[in-house]
Amino acid sequence: MIKHKDHFHGSDLEKIEEVYGIKKENITSFSANVNPLGISPKLRSSLIDHIDAITSYPDREYTSLRRRIGAYVGAPVESILVGNGSTELISLFIQMEHPKKALILGPTYSEYEREISLGGGTSLYFPLKEEDDFVLDLSAFKAALNESIDLLVICNPNNPTSTAISQDVMRKILDECKRFDIFVMVDETYVEFAPDAAAVDSIPLTRFYNNLVVLRGVSKFFASPGLRLGYAVTGNADLLKYINTHKNPWTINSLAAVAGELMFSDNEYIQETRELIDSERTRCYEEMKTWGTVKVYKPTANFMLVKILKPGVDADDLFEHAIRRGLMIRNCSTFPFLDERFFRFCFMSPEKNTELLECLRELL
Repeated sequence: MIKHKDHFHGSDLEKIEEVYGIKKENITSFSANVNPLGISPKLRSSLIDHIDAITSYPDREYTSLRRRIGAYVGAPVESILVGNGSTELISLFIQMEHPKKALILGPTYSEYEREISLGGGTSLYFPLKEEDDFVLDLSAFKAALNESIDLLVICNPNNPTSTAISQDVMRKILDECKRFDIFVMVDETYVEFAPDAAAVDSIPLTRFYNNLVVLRGVSKFFASPGLRLGYAVTGNADLLKYINTHKNPWTINSLAAVAGELMFSDNEYIQETRELIDSERTRCYEEMKTWGTVKVYKPTANFMLVKILKPGVDADDLFEHAIRRGLMIRNCSTFPFLDERFFRFCFMSPEKNTELLECLRELL
């Protein structure tokens, strides 16, 4: 049995291979939350035609890429900053803001707290409560805001709960944060998977709030974590000017820049992804809702959080049971406020999802 300290991340396939003797090529990762369709066909067929891009430096301003992103997200090109993955941009904005005290909605991705700590800041968590199905209680949250907080960090839709804050609610949060001079960083890594992405999207709010930055990347929706391509949108011109003055030039390579332009314009792939995830999300949620041995939380993203109710079975047991069949789920007990009864899995192809459901049912 694996120990708590040995829990695996979705990218830890080499470790899985070493510990379990299963070739990583034979593992289906329901833990990585990556689009099961793989990379954009337009990107796959066209990238080789642009291979000569590596013979010269990228445009320092990444003008063409930023223009394509602007068209994709509906934002002016001057409000867009690109970086070496959204993780680099998280680090960059936290370094620029240099918060002494940050508030994070949790349970959530651990990188926020880590970056804040590296800068000498302190992180507090506002818990999304299990009794509320991990949906934000706006009144209680607003009451927790005060002038001692410099930075608010929100993952939306949130990992691992798969719950989301609507644009209308986000506007109320931003209004309250303006009162206390709190800067808000919204990580929208999973927003494109949402059933109604426009209802969750905070990028339109950057036109009206200068205390907001929205971060996105291509790792999950476009199945391209190896490209390390991320982007940020903010209406704060002074902040953009400061970052562009201080950041390293050429933060992304020429091929990643070209790849971004290709994938953001692959409308057929984008639509096919949304249809697949929407169908499988509904199917998996509705089926597991009927199981008396689990509690499922209604998902907004491309993954679902599940609580085990069956006595004598925990997330370690399920992980062990599934990985022996080459199916990798995520034990969520390393997230704040969650314990060994919680696990998460993302939606893959219909066949693989059926295989996982049958595997889980064997133990549950």
